[in-house]
Amino acid sequence: MQFKRVVVTGLGAVTPLGSTVNDYWTNIVNGVSGAAPITRFDASKFKTRFACEVKGFKLEDYFDRKEAQRLDAFSHYGIAASVQAVIDSGIDKEGIDKNEIGVIWGSGIGGLDTFQTETFNFAKGDGTPRFNPFFIPKMIADICSGHISIRFGFRGPNFTTVSACASSTTALIDAFTYIRLGRANAIITGGSEAAINESGIGGFNACQAMSMRNDSPETASRPYDKERDGFVLGEGGACLVLEELEHALARGAKIYAEIIGGGMSGDAFHITAPHPEGLGATLVMQRALKDAGISAKEVDYINTHGTSTPLGDGAELKAITNIFGEHAYNLNISSTKSMTGHLLGAAGAVEAIATVLAVQNDIAPPTINHVNVDPEIDPKLNLTFNKAQKRTINIAISNTFGFGGHNAAIVVKKYTV
Repeated sequence: MQFKRVVVTGLGAVTPLGSTVNDYWTNIVNGVSGAAPITRFDASKFKTRFACEVKGFKLEDYFDRKEAQRLDAFSHYGIAASVQAVIDSGIDKEGIDKNEIGVIWGSGIGGLDTFQTETFNFAKGDGTPRFNPFFIPKMIADICSGHISIRFGFRGPNFTTVSACASSTTALIDAFTYIRLGRANAIITGGSEAAINESGIGGFNACQAMSMRNDSPETASRPYDKERDGFVLGEGGACLVLEELEHALARGAKIYAEIIGGGMSGDAFHITAPHPEGLGATLVMQRALKDAGISAKEVDYINTHGTSTPLGDGAELKAITNIFGEHAYNLNISSTKSMTGHLLGAAGAVEAIATVLAVQNDIAPPTINHVNVDPEIDPKLNLTFNKAQKRTINIAISNTFGFGGHNAAIVVKKYTV
């Protein structure tokens, strides 16, 4: 069958680098770090005492007081990002068939803060079960997609994908697939996460996954640096409106870029560690390229998973050199997690926006905080260290990998008629 073309017509973002797409992108290009000491709770006894928190986000811009209280922070961020994206796209205007617009969201954890609050309160009590009636509706990972659908009246496919840190990329791939198969005219897609609390920080510390560079939070996320010691936890939400091309053109929508492929794979190796030779990462990029119908030589930029962990960064770069060969040295490669931190299930959507804007603006975002050369990393690779680089970017890939060996990648192309 002839697949329909899928384009990006709206963007929204609530991130540690700003609560609008413009602020987020400006800070990404300028190499700003979103990391700072934790303000949400007393983290003085934790091994890691810093994170990339969302700053300056105003709930009242999106919710009344009663509604805000009935939502977990991960839904706050996701709904706010979706409002921005829907307004940006104009997809909510009169005359649009809302039965043909869906919502496919991603979250790796969901309402962790709600779960923590309710269980802490129960533990402090006398054993009598007194739980908030909104406990379960606030906590469940699928609820954000439900709220977005309800807010706008979108009655198309509606669900949430959970694949750890690949969750929102998986959601994007599903949205892309539904549209190109003709099962929806548009999908509101993306992801959100809010895990910066005692449980989130303590749990990832117990996994020995996070940086403990407490004396310099802003330089702690340092992908590909010899002294990298783990990721920095982030939070937020990001939304992309994906739309069938003819539907977008018929209503005069602006088009940021085109999505031309996606791939998924499993490492089948370990619950938290990547395959040491990057096997799953190799497979996911090969499948994304095949799905897009392009050769490796056509790619200009890769937004890597690049979490700043000792094992993960090297494995992904091995996969890139395996696939791209000599062309790997012509690529710009960067990890925007060096600035945003790791937004877990929301990472893929936040990084997809950076990838879309990189293609649209011909700017490769930087990998900041590189100081010490890692002798295990091929020095001929252009990892876009410390400063953004102007170059023509016609096609880009965005990678995300998650605990459990879940891998997902999308391919973004400059839009042409």
